[in-house]
Amino acid sequence: LSQARAGIISTVEVLKVMEAFVNEPNYTVWSDLSCNLGILSTLLSHTDFYEEIQVFVKDVFSPIGERLGWDPKPGEGHLDALLRGLVLGKLGKAGHKATLEEARRRFKDHVEGKHILSADLRSPVYVTILKHGDSTALDTMLKLHKQADMQEEKNRIERVLGAISQPELIQKVLTFALSEEVRPQDTVSVIGGVAGGSKQGRKAAWKFVRDNWEELYNRYQGGFLISRLIKV
Repeated sequence: LSQARAGIISTVEVLKVMEAFVNEPNYTVWSDLSCNLGILSTLLSHTDFYEEIQVFVKDVFSPIGERLGWDPKPGEGHLDALLRGLVLGKLGKAGHKATLEEARRRFKDHVEGKHILSADLRSPVYVTILKHGDSTALDTMLKLHKQADMQEEKNRIERVLGAISQPELIQKVLTFALSEEVRPQDTVSVIGGVAGGSKQGRKAAWKFVRDNWEELYNRYQGGFLISRLIKV
């Protein structure tokens, strides 16, 4: 990927290499693949190839997703749980039909208290629901945030809110970021999530930061959070 980014080789060569990893069992390798595909998706979000790269993501991640399934198997380790969350999140965001349907079913059970999602599955399910959701999905997620009694769960929700894709809902998330519902040190995570969530989100987050620069700068007083905000 570094060679492709430097213009030495074609990105097509990178995609061909990625296809060779479909039977890879290692979490660290998949994490790297996921990160690199994320970079490519971001670059391609401004082109006609964006939908095609989502199809590619589904093709590459489907086999490992089917092997892992949704539920832990006997003898699995910590890395298997991390890999399951990574793969399901990637497939869900890309719009993989079976993953999307199962995420919606499990989310409904979770919200209704019938079957609470395990910690490992919450982020991938939440991000899938929001990415393909509407105002109802966002309102439900904000309600879960308000009801959460653990800060870990609040942070988990804050990081994925930016996956929502409708412009008016993106604005709602950005306004939420500066509200009293979010701890000042966590505001950056919400804005960063919006910036990384979609092409529309990036533009909206950049405008939001400029429009609210004085408040954000005064809030963080030149500390590490302001540099993190600029980076995202």
